[in-house]
Formats: sequence, structure tokens, C-alpha cells
Amino acid sequence: MMTLHGYWRSSASYRVRIGLALKGITVKHVAVNLRDGSQKSEAHLARNPQGFVPVLELADGTQLTQSLAILDYLDSISAYPELLPQDAVKRSKIRAASLIIAADIAPIQNLSVLKYIRAEHGQGDAAVTQWAAHWIESGFKGLETMARSYETTFLMTEVPTLFECCLIPQVYNARRFGVDMDTFPKLKAIDAACRELPAFIQSAPENQADALV
Repeated sequence: MMTLHGYWRSSASYRVRIGLALKGITVKHVAVNLRDGSQKSEAHLARNPQGFVPVLELADGTQLTQSLAILDYLDSISAYPELLPQDAVKRSKIRAASLIIAADIAPIQNLSVLKYIRAEHGQGDAAVTQWAAHWIESGFKGLETMARSYETTFLMTEVPTLFECCLIPQVYNARRFGVDMDTFPKLKAIDAACRELPAFIQSAPENQADALV
């Protein structure tokens, strides 16, 4: 059995949990508490020298990092349901939309960045929240325009894909930082549709064993 080393409120860990659940792949979950610094422990740095989560440890001990790379691996070992469609254009567009979240929005409002802003620049909670909300809203504006181009339930499809694995954790964070999702009705509708599905319900942060730790 594979082991997922992650944290309940980590959006990157959340993405991988969704992918695993959509694929019906059962893994052992091991909590890495980002609040108490467990990600910087010798044991975790041996798994990922960056000190980030998630890490997917395969049955043979191979360790995979970076959520989108892990999701790509899952798609390669489990063909159904597809996280990326076979159509080359649609595949590229869904990957691009996913990267807006994973590469542009999420990295500049994750826990390590927010801690740095507080510690090194003396910013209080209000300023840090404003920072996070600004960059989420900035990225969501483009995604909302893209999503409105399609009448499908999800982005370009009638089934969740890689994009929804990325979007739903980011919407979760958006609400934490006070972003008004009514400003983004199509993204809000995609989120609502996903949150009705068993894979997304079981993957939600509040349903993890280490929640609130």
C-alpha cells in the first residue's frame, strides 16, 4: 500500500487526496504537522529535502513529491477516471488552468510565505489576510473568465479532472481568507458540484484524522 505524508489543511495535500479518491486508490495517511514544524524534521527532509508536503511513498519505498507530478503519476497507473482528457487541446487547456492555481496563486499564499511576511516584515493578521485574498482574487478573475466560456458542469467537461483537484482546495483557502465567492459565480458553481461528490467529501480537510491539529 502507498503512504501519503500530508497535512489536513495543505491545499497541495488536499489536491492529491482528491485525485486518490477519484481513482479509488486507498493509501495510508501519515500526518505531517506544519504548525509544529514537523516538515523540517530529519525524517521528513529525508522524504522531501524542500520540507514540503505532500509526499507519496510507493510500496517499494520510492518517494514522489509535488502535487501535480503525483497526480500525473496516478493518472499513469490508473487510467479511469482520467484526470486529463486524451484530446490534446482540451488536455493543454485544463493543465494550463490547473497551473494558474498550482503555480501562480497557491505558492504566494501558503503557510511558509505567510509566516515569512509576519516574521520578516512585521505584518499583522489583517495585512497577511489581505495579501492572500488579493492574489487569490487576482488569479480567480482570469479563471472565472475562462470557465464562463463553457457550459459544462466542470471546466470543459462533465466529470471532474485535474482542474477540479486544484480548484476546490483553492476555493477552500479563498473562503478562509474572506474572498467573496459570489464574485466568481462559475467557479462557485463548480465548487458546489464537486462538494456533492463522495470523492470530494472524503477528501475535505475537516474529514481528515489530523484535522484541527
